[in-house]
Amino acid sequence: MCGRYSLTTPEDQLVEVFDVPPLAFDYRARYNIAPSQDVPVVASDRRGTRLGLLRWGFVPAWADDPSIGSRMINARAETLRNKPAFKRAVISRRCLVPADGFYEWAVEGGGKVPYWIHSPDREPMVFAGIWERWHLQGREPVFSMAIITVEANDRIQHLHDRMPAIVPAADWKAWLDTETLIANALSLLKPYEGALEAYPVSTLVNSPANDEPGCIEPV
Repeated sequence: MCGRYSLTTPEDQLVEVFDVPPLAFDYRARYNIAPSQDVPVVASDRRGTRLGLLRWGFVPAWADDPSIGSRMINARAETLRNKPAFKRAVISRRCLVPADGFYEWAVEGGGKVPYWIHSPDREPMVFAGIWERWHLQGREPVFSMAIITVEANDRIQHLHDRMPAIVPAADWKAWLDTETLIANALSLLKPYEGALEAYPVSTLVNSPANDEPGCIEPV
């Protein structure tokens, strides 16, 4: 699964990399992004492709209460087409979630040790996601998303058996484009083939209240 991640890439770099308009929200480096928070996401609609904020925790359009999103932070790639909550979104509401690392907890010495997993060059990585708009009469609409997960690759499976579906830059457009055949889009969801590194970090990351550079420093 993916329950925490980081995004410290400078704002101007994100705008350039994704070729999107200037951000319409206050952006800052994040070292410990947690579910239920509003997070930067790249998505496309009638107004084009842009980077905006969505709540992490998928709220299906048919839900009675948006609190259900706290239990739907991830979506398994293998069952996207079968889950009532996700099967429409994966066809028409796909998104990209920028990150520069993510956390997993390994069982060691009778306890759980957090690891920060990242590219060797510290460059951004991008997770596949799906998004949804929830709205009931008299309530504020909620725009939310889930990160798609796949089986862990051989570089990190000793830490956890799942990992975010990391999308290479060459496939970003195909994932976002609703004209892409769904079978072709789903074929992009696979264990990451690029290099990843991981090292243990402080238990600071265990609390979402801690969002500081110390979360990604090795111990």
